[in-house]
Amino acid sequence: MDIQELINHIEIEFDDLQKGPLYPDTSIREIEGWSSMHALLLIALIDNHYDVLLTGEELKNALTVQDIYEVISKRKA
Repeated sequence: MDIQELINHIEIEFDDLQKGPLYPDTSIREIEGWSSMHALLLIALIDNHYDVLLTGEELKNALTVQDIYEVISKRKA
């Protein structure tokens, strides 16, 4: 897994969000149209694709796409 794979999954899953490239330093909560529903969908996406169940605390502490990637990487190690 690399960060670009995660970014691609997020961009595909959240087709209702305003289009635009995501980067590792993109702030999750500042994505146009982001809502708490998207947070739940992100947890499900990560569980389905990476077999990692993020806790609410982990998601709360993750500010960027890179932060989410690092949590997944640590949990997969």
